[in-house]
Amino acid sequence: MRDRAETTAIRVVAPARLHLGFLDLNGDIGRMFGSIGLAINTPVTEIVVRRSAVDHASGIEADRATTALGKLRHWIDLPGGFDVTVERAIPAHAGLGSGTQIALAVATAALALSRDRRSSELIGSLTHRGQRSAIGIAAFEQGGFIVDGGKGVSEEPPPVLIRAPFPEDWRVILVLDPSATGVHGDRETRAFAALPPMPRATAAHLCHLVLMQAAPALIEIDIARFGAAITEIQHIVGEHFAAAQGGSAWSNPKVGQIIQKLQERGARGQGQSSWGPTGFAFAESEKLASTLYHSLVEDAKAQGLELMIVAGRNAGARIETQTIAEIGQ
Repeated sequence: MRDRAETTAIRVVAPARLHLGFLDLNGDIGRMFGSIGLAINTPVTEIVVRRSAVDHASGIEADRATTALGKLRHWIDLPGGFDVTVERAIPAHAGLGSGTQIALAVATAALALSRDRRSSELIGSLTHRGQRSAIGIAAFEQGGFIVDGGKGVSEEPPPVLIRAPFPEDWRVILVLDPSATGVHGDRETRAFAALPPMPRATAAHLCHLVLMQAAPALIEIDIARFGAAITEIQHIVGEHFAAAQGGSAWSNPKVGQIIQKLQERGARGQGQSSWGPTGFAFAESEKLASTLYHSLVEDAKAQGLELMIVAGRNAGARIETQTIAEIGQ
């Protein structure tokens, strides 16, 4: 005779994010970086976490899930173990914020099962996320278009200054290279340290573009001005990072070529997310995005690249408590 038992599981679906540029790589007035970002509806990281005798992770990105649990346990004495199943994962080191999302998803679920409710910002600190940017944490917590204020003297993640909904009709065309990864880990730390000084006037101009063009245009649903601001920001920041990317503003020049063609055919705004290799371009409607996609998808395939149409995500991660029936002796 078998008895039915019930266990509780937490399912978390966390959104990818685009990093659209930095505000201040000069830092002489006391804050460094400052980031612009956008949560998008796909790809996502999806995990299921339940209680277990010992910590265990399975599925894609299982190692990163295990690392996230280990970092959380370093700071918090959590009772018992957790079984983590990673069902879907944002591509790693592609400029889409995969590390932050899996760390926040795992930690949030483990804490929920332990009846420990903490803010995403605090969880980010406990899992060593948000060291330069709060975009990934804010995308997990609330989604939308996000601007943070950069790192000051505090060890906490940067404060979020602007959070605005991304227009429902707009779309983003992603250009992905599944065979490549962007700069990450220790190499990223060294790359930041080796960047040339950014003139204070350049940092001031970037802030001006965000505050007086990109953010107001987004709120007024003016894609032409929004796209122009993002393109200029990306050009300035890309040139600054070129020395760490083989002399190019694009970590993968083939991605840059496809993005340029999208721009020539009607896309508004373009750039590379973080260190890439993922590139992006904006379209004012699903119809235009589809036309652009079909006009270039074969060109992209010929170069080993993929195109994807995504929308902005104006909500944070989806967190669900599930009751799972188990059959035992």
